[in-house]
Amino acid sequence: MSQQQYPQQPQPGWSGPQQQGYGTPPFQPQPPKKSKAGKIVGFGCLGVVALFVLIGIVAAAGGGNGDSTDTGAKDKAVTAGRTPESDKAEETPAQKTKTQAEQFKACVAKSGTATEKKAVQHVTKVTGADKRNDILDSVEVYTDFTGGLMSDNQGDAKLIASAFTSCYESKNGLVSVYGQDGDLIANANY
Repeated sequence: MSQQQYPQQPQPGWSGPQQQGYGTPPFQPQPPKKSKAGKIVGFGCLGVVALFVLIGIVAAAGGGNGDSTDTGAKDKAVTAGRTPESDKAEETPAQKTKTQAEQFKACVAKSGTATEKKAVQHVTKVTGADKRNDILDSVEVYTDFTGGLMSDNQGDAKLIASAFTSCYESKNGLVSVYGQDGDLIANANY
């Protein structure tokens, strides 16, 4: 038995007959390279956020004048005839022994409107007005009013909050006016 060999047809693009065992390896694609752009953008944003936090900390630590008991009034009509030096000179030891509610009432009696003076007569207690740090100041004013946000005394409570903003100043303060039963009646930023 003789084996016949069939002539091999040359393949297009090949130079000759294919030899067994010595062919070129089949094409294998390279794995895609991972992009580092996401990491670069992520760390860049993180750096910007860290920079803002650092600037905020430095500004909070060194930016204040150190006077946390600043009680300068916001209204220009109220402060027109006074200077900060004369306010400090007028403070006597008797004023330091007054409660916060008495100090608040005295301020409103001195510079408030007639309706504010009438509304402030209902104040029974003030807490948090003595210590301010201009970061998050929260003052509670307690009154003898009854009811909550929808009570009949809400107008007077708003007048009390407005009078407080005229007497005290903070960069980031909140005054809340409560009734005798502890319900919030009004609040304002000061």
